[in-house]
Amino acid sequence: MTTQELAQKAMEMIKMAYAPYSHFRVGAAVECDDGTVYTGCNIENAAFTPTNCAERTAIFKAVSEGHLRFRRIAVAGETEDFTAPCGVCRQVMLEFSPDMEVLMVNRRGQVRAVSLRDLMPYGFDASGMENR
Repeated sequence: MTTQELAQKAMEMIKMAYAPYSHFRVGAAVECDDGTVYTGCNIENAAFTPTNCAERTAIFKAVSEGHLRFRRIAVAGETEDFTAPCGVCRQVMLEFSPDMEVLMVNRRGQVRAVSLRDLMPYGFDASGMENR
């Protein structure tokens, strides 16, 4: 799958977002190591804490189907600027694929690619639990 195809899948998921409170709709598409793609959207809740971001929706769908390694994820928003994953999503990505590529997509379909390590240089992973 090309970068643009993965970005397009993320953009298509924006319309599925449930964002009645923030009105900030986001779509995501995660590509597994075997090429399988899972999509997701943000799903808000009036209590806010139960809200789930698009990135985590896509990753959790993939994990629930047995996929634990990811090549890259596309995150699309309806803004002129590029939509970056929040800290919680970055931590979830780090758990499964610390070397994955993150494709941030704006409303025009333009893509900015960065490594997860660049977004989360001092992320907490299992190695931080070794000396307890």
